[in-house]
Amino acid sequence: MRYINRIALAAMCLVAQSVIAGGNADTIFYGGPILTVNPKNEQAQALAVQNGKIVAVGKKDVVTKEWQSSSTKVVDLQGQTLMPGFVEPHVHIIGTAMTEVLGLNLSNFNLPYDSLGTLSAKMKAALSSIPPGGWLFGFGVDPSRTDPFMTELNADVLDKVSTTVPIFIINQSGHIGYVNHKALELAGVTESTPNPGGGGVYVKDAAGKLTGVLIEPPTYAPFMAKMPKPPIADLVNAIKKTVNNIASSGVTTSAEITVGFDLGLDQEVKLYQSLFANDAMPIRVRGYLYGPAIPAGYTGLKPNEGNDRLRFIGVKFISDGSTQGLTAALNDPYVYPKNTANRGNLDYQTEDLYQQMKIYFDQGWQLAVHANGDRAIDQTLSNYERLLAGNPNPKERRLRIEHFTVNTPDEVSRAVKIGAIPGFTIGHVDYWGEAFHNHLIGPERANRIDPSASFQKLGARYAYHSDSPVSNVGPLNYISEGAGRLWQKPARQVLGPNQRVSVDQAIRAVTINPAYEMFSDDKIGSLEVGKQADLVVLEKNPRATAVDEIRNIKVKETWIDGKKQAW
Repeated sequence: MRYINRIALAAMCLVAQSVIAGGNADTIFYGGPILTVNPKNEQAQALAVQNGKIVAVGKKDVVTKEWQSSSTKVVDLQGQTLMPGFVEPHVHIIGTAMTEVLGLNLSNFNLPYDSLGTLSAKMKAALSSIPPGGWLFGFGVDPSRTDPFMTELNADVLDKVSTTVPIFIINQSGHIGYVNHKALELAGVTESTPNPGGGGVYVKDAAGKLTGVLIEPPTYAPFMAKMPKPPIADLVNAIKKTVNNIASSGVTTSAEITVGFDLGLDQEVKLYQSLFANDAMPIRVRGYLYGPAIPAGYTGLKPNEGNDRLRFIGVKFISDGSTQGLTAALNDPYVYPKNTANRGNLDYQTEDLYQQMKIYFDQGWQLAVHANGDRAIDQTLSNYERLLAGNPNPKERRLRIEHFTVNTPDEVSRAVKIGAIPGFTIGHVDYWGEAFHNHLIGPERANRIDPSASFQKLGARYAYHSDSPVSNVGPLNYISEGAGRLWQKPARQVLGPNQRVSVDQAIRAVTINPAYEMFSDDKIGSLEVGKQADLVVLEKNPRATAVDEIRNIKVKETWIDGKKQAW
């Protein structure tokens, strides 16, 4: 129980006293702005920590007088900024480790764009490191960010890299793959191989021949089955490196959004439990089991199983593909290529997806559904509305919609009504904004992507994320992107000016909102008495920095439970 010091509150002191005795804080921070991200977005002068929890936030003289003792460690921020540790609600941690650390990282978030020539050169250079019997595996090719625009890999292009080494490259979106003819041969995929479920398509040309283009992850399975598995020690080191990179961006809590996708459910669960034993990692993780990877009748984990460092809380499904990959399910056709009838595809029939989701909803798991296009969002909302029918408190389930990219005003209203929380891959407006606006879906739909302001006006929560390895983890970058909405490609323009939010609102989208999204807002996401002391120290104050420069602020330290983390 907590007792509120009303006099201190009236003086805008923000100091609260609990049953813990004062005068013996483990650590006190002062000497720079402290952004609380509390309901009033107040700024404080000092913060005290005891036994891993925040015990006081307020004016320096009050906090030090009541909580500092001879054994208290004092941290002088020297003008730097202290705020809640960032919360990153959508990352494929193992997927990022396998693609960016163990595989050939072809991602390019800078200018100039790559071409077929530069991509081929990078792949050819990597061949020398492939052992006998190995595969060239890479990630990050993006036709919408390739020069010329929408230049795509295929088996013929990859054969020019090698006809003897099997090659498997995954598109930046994660929803499209490219293989050479050697890989097709070894995987046993032929013109007569049926398309798998879950929206998978082995693309063929007009003559019925395989092109080497793969649509949706179910098509990857025959190739992944033939690729040599990395030694477990290499994989563990890659995961540790990935986690350290996440922590170095200021993140103290992250999701693993598809547990079981890469290695199978049991192996990935055990791997995470081993890695996080004894608080060995510099972040907290909230795990979401990948729905299609869950065996029928699975009883290995129960909802909310784990501890404050590693907890499994949800189940994730994928309902469509990628907007920039032209596979997201839209109501109306794309505008590229000209006069196309393509509007993408749903990965599941609505009833089939509903029945799969209902199993885990009834067990008490939180649900998260990837839905990029407005047709997929509509399907997801319809299934959510059906699952929640008759529930007097639907918002308590905190159902998630991942991406919510191309959308309609009606879908925003429906999501708010049932308390569904959209998670925006806010890098869409930055890295792909120009492509969406000028080439792929046209200005009207492009200006509405990631509709932060629409949810803000309705008093609803939304969160920002990377979907790493789709884009890089970087909450400070998300703040710039959400508040500024400038696309990267010259001449830079604002994508959907009426969807910009304030810096304070964008800060909430990387702290308290994703904490709420992952059922952790009672413990993290803001600096308030009684919460865990999860903190980030920044070189500068984002509230006093030009919007487009916030992304360049340096992260100096992260703290979890009042302990400085090494990364």
